[in-house]
Amino acid sequence: MEEFHKIRRLPPYVFEQVNRLKATARAGGADIIDLGMGNPDLPTPKAIVDKLVEVVQDPRTHRYSTSRGIPGLRRAQAKYYERRFGVKLNPETQVVATMGSKEGFANMAQAITAPGDVVLCPNPTYPIHMFGFIMSGGVVRSIDVTPDENFFRALDRAVRHSIPKPLALILNYPSNPTAMVATFDFYKEVVAFARKHDIIILSDLAYSEIYFDDTPPPSVLEVPGAIDVCVEFTSMSKTFSMPGWRMGFAVGNERLISALTRVKSYLDYGAFTPIQVAATAALNGDGSEIDEVREVYKKRRDVMVEAFSKAGWDVPPPPATMFAWCPIPEAFREMGSLEFSKLLVEKADVAVAPGVGFGEHGDNHVRIALVENEHRIRQAARNIKRFLSAATGSDDDNVVQFNARR
Repeated sequence: MEEFHKIRRLPPYVFEQVNRLKATARAGGADIIDLGMGNPDLPTPKAIVDKLVEVVQDPRTHRYSTSRGIPGLRRAQAKYYERRFGVKLNPETQVVATMGSKEGFANMAQAITAPGDVVLCPNPTYPIHMFGFIMSGGVVRSIDVTPDENFFRALDRAVRHSIPKPLALILNYPSNPTAMVATFDFYKEVVAFARKHDIIILSDLAYSEIYFDDTPPPSVLEVPGAIDVCVEFTSMSKTFSMPGWRMGFAVGNERLISALTRVKSYLDYGAFTPIQVAATAALNGDGSEIDEVREVYKKRRDVMVEAFSKAGWDVPPPPATMFAWCPIPEAFREMGSLEFSKLLVEKADVAVAPGVGFGEHGDNHVRIALVENEHRIRQAARNIKRFLSAATGSDDDNVVQFNARR
């Protein structure tokens, strides 16, 4: 039987191959240390959970919710943007609550994309940045992810040679998976380019609070005039350890927010009202929960960089996000990120995310998530050290034939 049209347009879900291996290994009794999926393991702060428990006792909150977000939640997000970025937003027309930033991106793609529209997307990048537009009938053109002159050369080339002219440009800094961070000056140049060429900017700022240097990552909306062409997406999943709550936001240009709000109104009723109330309390808090989450990830990052280096695998310390973007060790590079990731599960009991799952230009890397505690990270490093030692031929009985395709 023929596949449905939208299913045919979906690229293969690369991560599923590693997931199947993990499941098989665990079923056989293996203790797999899962550093693959970026699924935060920290508990949601107690004060936020307590607010949810309190509000859920009121049966009136069990009715249909508000798709665009309850007024207090939208006001809280607007106040957060003013505190954090110095950006003033109208909560009535420039803020909409989404069920996570992923849902927001997917629905925005549905709202603005016509068949054949060209969207410029960094490669590698978080899959929904590409898939959302592909599923909506758009065409994705890849550009360099590094926020430097190479980005602008690729951007200029893409605009000159794309027919039709690109509809939108995706930004994601701090980046998932690369952990790259953009500067205000970079955003300033991007906004000027977008305004000149009448291109929409869609910025994913989900990791704005998970940074390890002294300078917090900026928002593109800080640039004067950016709101004329830009919508930015944020999430409470990482910031407040609320991934399963599905709470995020889109803010920015009124016309784009209006389009997203209208599409959402046909597709969902929004998050459960007690979740929206608890999220409001979190955003209106003193920020101490955010500081605690950031410190946990920073300690894990430092442990990973040190332990993996001692194991023989140099991990560049990420300046932000909950991920490290790691070049595949030279001896294994030819096999590609998927086969290397499968090999790590089979030979080291460690799962990572193959870089090719984020785009073809990620195939020389794997993404390692900081979602296990420090003890488990050190254990993973010991496993990898044994694996790498065997692979170098120090024990002939344990040589890994890493040049073979499996």
